[in-house]
Amino acid sequence: MTKSAFFPKPGTAADIESGTVFTPHFDADGLVPVVTTSAKTGEVLMLAYMNDEALALTLKTGEAHYWSRSRNKLWRKGEESGNAQRVVEIRTDCDQDAIWLKVELLGVEASCHTGRRSCFYRAVPLGDSSSGALPAMRFVEGEKLFDPEAVYRHAPAAREP
Repeated sequence: MTKSAFFPKPGTAADIESGTVFTPHFDADGLVPVVTTSAKTGEVLMLAYMNDEALALTLKTGEAHYWSRSRNKLWRKGEESGNAQRVVEIRTDCDQDAIWLKVELLGVEASCHTGRRSCFYRAVPLGDSSSGALPAMRFVEGEKLFDPEAVYRHAPAAREP
């Protein structure tokens, strides 16, 4: 666990699980996973990470901020695309080592850097894979709401939530 500059050190298991003090547990890299869902529909939009500064800024501003592991930097959702996320509710799990954001989507209501509403736009088939063939994913949400190359001015494959 990494020490936080913004949040108190977690207490006992009873404090963490039953108390009212928010003491998020950051991993060895100083990050906590964040599941982001639509406050309107409940649909899962993205999985990202926050460091203590991103979490503190999210709480302070009411807008979702994340830590990009690939770019090694703090970012506010929508700073480039205009597709911001206004936080409606923040929850944490029982051991305070995961965050759940319920958000209102702003802009064209897209959360994925590929231009789609959700980062979870493909389904992986269930079933026997003993044949050795890799499962072929199926697009369940193929429509792009914006052109990533026009918005980001670089290849979308290089971006990570």
